[in-house]
Formats: sequence, structure tokens, C-alpha cells
Amino acid sequence: MEKIEHKMVAVNGLNMHIAELGQGPTILFIHGFPELWYSWRHQMVYLAECGYRAVAPDLRGYGDTTGAPLNDPSKFTIFHLVGDVVALLEAIAPNEDKVFVVAHDWGAFIAWHLCLFRPDKVKALVNLSVHYLPRNSNMNPVEGLKALYGEDYYICRFQEEGDIEAEFAPIGAKSVLKKMLTYRDPAPFCFPKGKGLEAIADAPSDLSTWLSEEELDYYANKFEHTSFTGALNYYRALSMNSELTAPWTGAQVNVPTKFIVGEFDLVYHMRGAKEYIHNGGFKKYVPLLEGVVVLEGAAHFVNQERPHEISKHIYDFIQKF
Repeated sequence: MEKIEHKMVAVNGLNMHIAELGQGPTILFIHGFPELWYSWRHQMVYLAECGYRAVAPDLRGYGDTTGAPLNDPSKFTIFHLVGDVVALLEAIAPNEDKVFVVAHDWGAFIAWHLCLFRPDKVKALVNLSVHYLPRNSNMNPVEGLKALYGEDYYICRFQEEGDIEAEFAPIGAKSVLKKMLTYRDPAPFCFPKGKGLEAIADAPSDLSTWLSEEELDYYANKFEHTSFTGALNYYRALSMNSELTAPWTGAQVNVPTKFIVGEFDLVYHMRGAKEYIHNGGFKKYVPLLEGVVVLEGAAHFVNQERPHEISKHIYDFIQKF
């Protein structure tokens, strides 16, 4: 890990922190919630040793990336997020027409839309955890989730500015992250107002085999400094995203894609997700989908929980191109 280089890049009005390792064709790694570039540390080392240049940014509102107006969720729409990625690629890979993209969770949401808006930028995509879901022109996504899972569902709880931050504050970033990163229950992730994360069972005292105390401290130190507001703004812009992406209703993602999900991933267990993924709906909207991998025994944070397997899946796929 000590070989990984860090730099700041002026991107789309931000001062974006990136981690970088290796030489060769660029692979852009895009993290999710509540993560950082650090989520890709294992894959960066592996792919750099295989002859690729691995680049992982801290996204808008996260980590050491600065310049985003945290008090304005309207500056966290999918157009801002994809705009950041396109500007970053122009800055770090000006001589490459296309790059490989690997993404997880919210990063996967960004990557799907990058491929939807700018397929000319992406050679091939490996997305983890969050499948592509076409826009529903008949339903606000937050209201739809509320109808399915109730007001205690985590995405619904994240909507009110300052509300969940106030619940997190006395608990501390480390305790919040420990519960979230080690959460393995495939049931809907809910926490009642007033009880917050106390309603969720504590993680094992030894965390897990993949997240050490030192690694948890890395995340905690960054979120203690930045707060969770930037990360939460992604959720607060969901309804805006639905309105803004109306022109892409029914559009397909036309980039060669591999999708990987953990057997116990809570997204995989959302109502209708398995049927959509395995029975033709997913392939309809991502026609160049070349494979779906379900990792037995894995949960949401598969890239960290099963680093070697994920690294090999990435390499085996992208080396075809």
C-alpha cells in the first residue's frame, strides 16, 4: 500500500484527491457509501502488478476531495457526479479515448450513468452490488422506497438535511462506520427515528476477517474530519436525479459489462431484484452484459470482503479488451 501515490487534481470546480498506482491502460475505480478511494486498495495493487494503471478518487463530498458545497444537495446530482468523472478522465488520461471502469454501490450508480451519458469514454465496465435499474417515469424513487419499506428505511431516513447527522454525532464516526461496513443482514436496512443505529445489532468484537481496527480507523478519521453530509447528499439528490434523467427513459447501457454481487448483499435482496437480474430484465437494459457473478457467502462490501476474488474477476474480464 505504501507504493500508492496521492495527488490533488483540479476537476469540475473541485480539488479532487486521487490515489494512483501502476503503468499501462487506465482503470478508474469509483467507490460507494460510506467509503473512500481506500476501498479499492487491494484491487489497485493487484491490477497494477498485472500491467494496468489503477486510479481511485475520493468522490465529491468525500475524504480529501474539497470544494463541494455541502449545504446544497442540488450540487450532488448525477450530472455533477458524472461530470466530475468525465473531467477527471480528461485530466489524468488525456491520451486515452476510453478507459476501464470498476465501481461499487453509489460508484456503480455513477458508472451506469457515465456509460449511459458518455459510452465513448468507457472500454468495459465491472460493476459491483448495484445493478442498473431503468428510470421509472411513474414514481418518485424515494416515495417508492417509502411505500415498500416504510419511513424507517435508511434512504428515507437520509432525506432530511441535518436529521441523521444529529443522530450520528453522539455515536461517533467510528461506531457508525463499524456498524455499516460490517452489516451482513440481507433484510431491508432500517433504523427507527430516535433509536438510530442502536436498533442494529453490534458487529462482532473482532470486526471481521477483512476489516481490521487499523483499516476502520482510516475511514473513521476521514469521516470525523468531513462529516457524513457530503455522502448523504447523494441520497438527497435522488428525486432530483429522477426528474433530470427523464430524457433517458427507456435508454440502454451499451458498454461491455460484468456484474458482481454478494449472496447476502442487501441490494440483491431488494424486492424484485433477483428476478430482474436473472430473468432477462437486466440484460434488456444492458444488452452487452457478459455475465453475472453471485459470490456465495459474501455481503455488500464484496471488494473488501473478498479482495482476491474480485481482483481476479476484474482482470479476467478486462484483459479481453
